[in-house]
Amino acid sequence: MRALTVCPGQAGSIDLETVPPPPLSDGAVLVGTLALGICGTDRDIVAGKYGWAPPGGDRLILGHESLGRVEEAPAGCGFARGDLVVGIVRRPDPVPCAACAAGEWDMCRNGRYTERGIKARNGYGSELFRVEPDFLVKLEPALGHVGVLLEPASVVAKAWEHTLRIGARGADWKPRLALITGAGPVGLLAALIVKQAGMDVHVFDRNDSGPKPALARALGAAFHTTLGEIEPDVVLECTGANAVVLEVMDRAAPDGIVCLAGVSSGSRTLQFDVGEFSRATVLQNNVVFGSVNANRRHYRAAADALAKADKDWLARLITRRVPLAQWREAFESRPDDVKVAIDFTS
Repeated sequence: MRALTVCPGQAGSIDLETVPPPPLSDGAVLVGTLALGICGTDRDIVAGKYGWAPPGGDRLILGHESLGRVEEAPAGCGFARGDLVVGIVRRPDPVPCAACAAGEWDMCRNGRYTERGIKARNGYGSELFRVEPDFLVKLEPALGHVGVLLEPASVVAKAWEHTLRIGARGADWKPRLALITGAGPVGLLAALIVKQAGMDVHVFDRNDSGPKPALARALGAAFHTTLGEIEPDVVLECTGANAVVLEVMDRAAPDGIVCLAGVSSGSRTLQFDVGEFSRATVLQNNVVFGSVNANRRHYRAAADALAKADKDWLARLITRRVPLAQWREAFESRPDDVKVAIDFTS
């Protein structure tokens, strides 16, 4: 079968090559790949900045944003041939830590977890993959190809769940206005989920051309290219841009919550008044926290959110569907990109 593989740590080593069928040790359910979403993590791995090959090997099958259809499944496992499915990315560490032992592998405390297509475990970027039933999520058939958005939506579902949990520290906390920074796929999916929760949503992105402003406004969200005087109860920061992170940490209303869901490159140093930030955060009872990855319940919450969403709007998020034979184009950055997916069916 064909698979996209890379030698982690070696820039430019990605290739489409023929590899053996997935081993049964990967899981009892055999899935035929329909699509693979591409994100910044994949591009970092391709650039040699990130990623680990499976033990005993030097190449990694890329891909963690999966979409497939079940080809074979054992009786009684909860899945059947033809089911539309997505594979969960992370696996708990073998020790395990207290979080992984409790099934909260997305909160692993010792860093010994593995991740499909990222860390020490082959990904979903092959024509077939195997997966354990406990790490597989079934989607409504009506979602079709937009089901490839489930993994990034699951990251947002976790961030939103944790935001609400933190907010519950105040018995009468009733957030009204949410600010989403970044109108990429994660930011727009965040706007979708928060809008479904009944919030007044504002989306910030410096790019005022292309599809992003229209996608935000189609949700009923306000779109901004400057932050102006917005004072949100909740901020979901999805850019990882240092300057934006610093500004939104000082932006929240009293009792406000800032969730950092974008990963910074760390390549730029900015001045930061720690004393003023500490003073404002303490006096206003504000919270700043980070969130990454997702648990099974977050995938399920994300699947519910996608099922309730307008399917035409979701389809507009996938601005390019690249045939597998032209896979190199999927790793090119183009001005009007929102989400790029590799089509394994063409």
